[in-house]
Amino acid sequence: MLEHLIQLDKDLFVFLNGLGSEPFDGFWKIITKQIYWSPLFLAVFYLIQKRMGWKNLGIIILFLAVLITFTDQITNLFKDTFERLRPCNVPEFDGIIREVITRKSFSFFSGHAANSMASTMFVYLIIRKYYRYTFLLFCFPFIFAYSRIYLGLHFPGDILTGYLFGVTFGFVFYRMYLFFNKKYNFIKEHD
Repeated sequence: MLEHLIQLDKDLFVFLNGLGSEPFDGFWKIITKQIYWSPLFLAVFYLIQKRMGWKNLGIIILFLAVLITFTDQITNLFKDTFERLRPCNVPEFDGIIREVITRKSFSFFSGHAANSMASTMFVYLIIRKYYRYTFLLFCFPFIFAYSRIYLGLHFPGDILTGYLFGVTFGFVFYRMYLFFNKKYNFIKEHD
């Protein structure tokens, strides 16, 4: 059963990776770097500050920093434990896949997928009651993580597992955020 799932994962990767073409490689290299998403992050922080104030924004950023650090360390633990090769390093893929970027680190599971989904889930749960189209924030982790398949760095299973952990960690940190707010009453509505 596990071997069948791994083969499906490889086949899906080869298909999705093969959809790319050289004229778009530069675009996906930009998409995969967090720094280029800064305008989106700043816009979200602006919306949080506008609705909840500076103090609350600071507390949310602190929670986000701890969430991302935690998620990143769990991801590294899994990568070092499972030691799954990235697609760009799998010998059977030589000459078959598009290797736009190569990395020597391990693949399972995707830190890009886990961190982007965790932070998006956390922010979504906090601001969903204030803004009608907050669900659109989930475009970020979907596009961001797909770039890893396009570039030849992650299997779809790495991405989906990263999403699963990200959703879980984002929700857990949201619950911790609510717990600390109830205990210390640090979040107040800002008009």
